[in-house]
Amino acid sequence: MKTANENWSLQNSYTELPSSFYKKIKPSTVKNPQIVYFNDKLSKQLNLEFLNNDVRKITDYLSGNKLPHNSNPIAQAYAGHQFGHFTMLGDGRAILLGEQKALDNRYFDIQLKGSGQTPFSRAGDGRATLSSMLREYLMSESMHFLNVPTTRSLAVINSGERVFRETINSGGILSRVSSSHIRVGTFEYAKHFCSHEDFKDFIDYVIKRYYPDISGSNSPCTDLLKTVMRKQIDLVLSWIRVGFIHGVMNTDNMSITGETIDYGPCAFMNKYNPKTVFSSIDRHGRYAFGNQHKIAYWNLSVFAGTLLPFIHKDQNKAIDLAQNILDEFSAYFSNNWYSMMFSKIGITNPEKSDEKFINDLLELMELHEADYTNTFLSLTLNKSNKDLLFQSPDFKNWLKKWKERVKNDKNCQTIMKKNNPIYIPRNHLVESALNNAINGNKEEFDKLLHQMSNTYEYDVNIDKFQTTPYGFDETYKTFCGT
Repeated sequence: MKTANENWSLQNSYTELPSSFYKKIKPSTVKNPQIVYFNDKLSKQLNLEFLNNDVRKITDYLSGNKLPHNSNPIAQAYAGHQFGHFTMLGDGRAILLGEQKALDNRYFDIQLKGSGQTPFSRAGDGRATLSSMLREYLMSESMHFLNVPTTRSLAVINSGERVFRETINSGGILSRVSSSHIRVGTFEYAKHFCSHEDFKDFIDYVIKRYYPDISGSNSPCTDLLKTVMRKQIDLVLSWIRVGFIHGVMNTDNMSITGETIDYGPCAFMNKYNPKTVFSSIDRHGRYAFGNQHKIAYWNLSVFAGTLLPFIHKDQNKAIDLAQNILDEFSAYFSNNWYSMMFSKIGITNPEKSDEKFINDLLELMELHEADYTNTFLSLTLNKSNKDLLFQSPDFKNWLKKWKERVKNDKNCQTIMKKNNPIYIPRNHLVESALNNAINGNKEEFDKLLHQMSNTYEYDVNIDKFQTTPYGFDETYKTFCGT
């Protein structure tokens, strides 16, 4: 007869790497863990259904008080450029339990975030606030419903302990699920702190584990660079499609599998403006909405630099080969950006001249401070909203030309419905939901999650557009939680 432990299907292939890439460490135990949220649907997908409705097992395993069978917990080492400055980092408040085999036979990392100090904590306490972990749960699941590649959230546990930041906070532990927790910064770490042989073993592991299609290539590292580049461009395009601002695109926050990771000072743009920034620590707009693709290129240049010794023995030739790939960034981004934007306005057979539709629309939206989500929702529904944009003669002229352009396209509205969400997690709704949730009232949080799960359900009656309270975004700031 199987015990509860035996229901886990964990491995930890990362521990097959040289020990310089990680430190073995167990989560710190907590005295009185309580379930705040548990994602039963995700649990089923991960083949962890035995946890569902079992409070003791959820709190034991997902607080770190009890280790699953075959767990070999570690903290991963990595470095990174934070706001352009190189820093040694590592999992300072997160512990990887292992890789769980899901129902589709894929393996997913399960990581406890906020689970106590590690050898990489530096002066930190290794803990997380309940509010920041609830934010990550809400935002990551919302991104999933928006069809944006992302880490997922299995559970949030109230640790029952106090966490000291600017004020005294309740502690929280998040169970984060991801294809991988390897970052661009992991490659930077290997370059600076590992031997050539260990770095080569690491690259071989990454290719075998995540990109086996290129394992037999004559030039695996150039193929890896190209693959990761396209993954990250596609990710940023997904962010742009829904108006998401990551807020802290440091190299340690960019996954090599092209998933959104680390929901700290993130937010959604309401009024369209490429200069929009909500992060309290981004004082110069480095990671503004309109800069995200530029920063992706910068990060990928750093990534390419780490691979040079393995691309070619001759450094000059290696630089040329890497630069040739990076030179593809601009065209790949531009072509796919237009394709994505065409889908938002329902042009399914674009011509070069159609690019003017996109450029003119965005100029008008910025000029009139139009709501990004509501503008495209209005076009999809063929109805106006209260934004000043819809009173503008220039926009009315644009609208007339656009309707003439798409009138014979039967797939126009279908593709718009797939790419224009009805709802986003509006900043004021997120803050209200979080404030109430940490005080025990989860009604708003539940409502927002439910709303997001139906964000493309155009067959329901959409009686009103989401709006943002006047002046809210002008003073709104988000924080990293550390």
